Amino acid sequence: MRPRSSLPLLLLFATASFPLSAERIRLTVLATTDMHGNMYPLDYYNDDKPANRGLVKIATLIRAARADNLNNLLVDCGDTIQGTPLEYVYQTFVRTGHLPLKLAFPGEPFAHDPMMLAMNALGYDAMVVGNHEFNYGLKNLDRARADARFPWLAANAEIVSGSTKPFAHYLLKTVAGVKIAVIGVTTPAVPSWEKPENYAPYRFQTAREAVEKSMAELRALLAERRPDLILVAAHAGLGRDPKTGATRTDEVGGENQIHEIASSVPGIDAIVFGHTHSEVPELRINGVLLTQPKNWAISLAALDFTLESKPGGGWSVAAKSSRVIPVTNQTVTDPEIDSIARPYHEMAERYLNTAVAQSNESIDAKLGRVEDTALADAIQTVQLYYAKADVSFASVFNPRAYVSKGPVTVRQIASLYLYDNELYALEGTGKMVKDALENAARYFLSCSGETCRKSPLTNSRIIGNNFDMAAGMNYEIDLGQPEGRRIRGLTWKGRPLQPDQKLRIAVNSYRAGGAAGYSMFREGKIVWRSSEDIRQLIITYFTEQGTLPAKADENWRVIPAEARQTLEQQALRDAARTPSQ
Repeated sequence: MRPRSSLPLLLLFATASFPLSAERIRLTVLATTDMHGNMYPLDYYNDDKPANRGLVKIATLIRAARADNLNNLLVDCGDTIQGTPLEYVYQTFVRTGHLPLKLAFPGEPFAHDPMMLAMNALGYDAMVVGNHEFNYGLKNLDRARADARFPWLAANAEIVSGSTKPFAHYLLKTVAGVKIAVIGVTTPAVPSWEKPENYAPYRFQTAREAVEKSMAELRALLAERRPDLILVAAHAGLGRDPKTGATRTDEVGGENQIHEIASSVPGIDAIVFGHTHSEVPELRINGVLLTQPKNWAISLAALDFTLESKPGGGWSVAAKSSRVIPVTNQTVTDPEIDSIARPYHEMAERYLNTAVAQSNESIDAKLGRVEDTALADAIQTVQLYYAKADVSFASVFNPRAYVSKGPVTVRQIASLYLYDNELYALEGTGKMVKDALENAARYFLSCSGETCRKSPLTNSRIIGNNFDMAAGMNYEIDLGQPEGRRIRGLTWKGRPLQPDQKLRIAVNSYRAGGAAGYSMFREGKIVWRSSEDIRQLIITYFTEQGTLPAKADENWRVIPAEARQTLEQQALRDAARTPSQ
């Protein structure tokens, strides 16, 4: 028999019971994931245009679902305290004590993380730790965690040094007499993307290993009674195509193991997961129910279980299903969450509306993933300058970025770079550059003759964020060639680039970890890291320079011309139809 005190990473809670009958109970698990600081239903980087997302709206869906079934549990799957200007301003300025006077509000202390305050108000039961929780460093992580009135879960993050408080491995909670276990795991690829000091006390096991260990602990429970329902809440993706089952090849090793866990770890009833910003309403693998809500609080996952009482006590799962509930134009905002978010939102707006530079032309990023553009070159210029690099790799995260002629605000510059990545300088080679460009070129499909005139010519398996362009050299991407042989005319300083040429390469921290198929960058020696994120470097650089570039240097292009024209037409249609993801 195992006493409760021997399980320091087990959290026990109890709630009132609301059984439907003595023999059968319906129970609902609600879940969000990858909210990334989205509290308000608007796009900060697109002139605050309304958007069907955000915690102030999804809160309404949560309250409605809870009213529909009082037997419920509410969890979040991580990447919560980073992403929007609302969280960025708070984490960067308020938490550090460096709040500019123009952002301050008299008598407003801003003492607590806004997402944690809102999630406390909604009564979240637990949150899984996401990789982006580490972005602002351990001090900010620990403060946000202390603000939460619910546990942060990460069974595969072990303490190896220091006095840092460990994350709980799982949550146990009794709802309507049903004992529920929620095992929390995060992607073990955190060290691939983060600065070492941001995760120093932790060692990350594989998610599968941690789930197996936690399942063994749960099976060992006797005095407290073993759980009737076991769920995994994960900040990790499937690792396979949900339709074909094909293994993804553009991920860090072990990054996404949900398909593997569902296939090989017995005893799990359901898995709710995130990290990959996809949406999976319902999937069944080896009898395990899986679901993934959309990122940015765009949709809410609801897992419904029907449980039947067993003659000897306890409950068994008789039926289970899942669905996602989308935020829509008709979803009203929740007044309590709105009141929590508003002062933080207004502070972020002050920051975003600060004018810092000028633009002599109106420029946009609509074609930024099919041809060289001035806005992409703005990012590259900054990276080359601060990293003192020979070549820079960058992608267009936001094809809707737009800068009008005249004064340029922080909002417009920040819209070029949506993520809080740091800038790294690597010691690399010409071969590394060529291999990285070939990997990037997988974003396009091969074509010849008339097929080059048919849309789409982009690879649906590769998200646009993972198409990197290089600055500092010239090249062509020939879609008449197969994958791996598309980069033509690659020159540096006017001469063909040699495979053994030594180069200093500027990349973001995510790429330096080898993400999205850029494993070649892991071979480079990191010789410099920025002390600020790339977005802030862009703001600082153009505040000092005063003017954004008006034209691209056109150092790369797609060939043949027919394919380039087809891609341009497709990009313009996509930019008009869908928000950037």
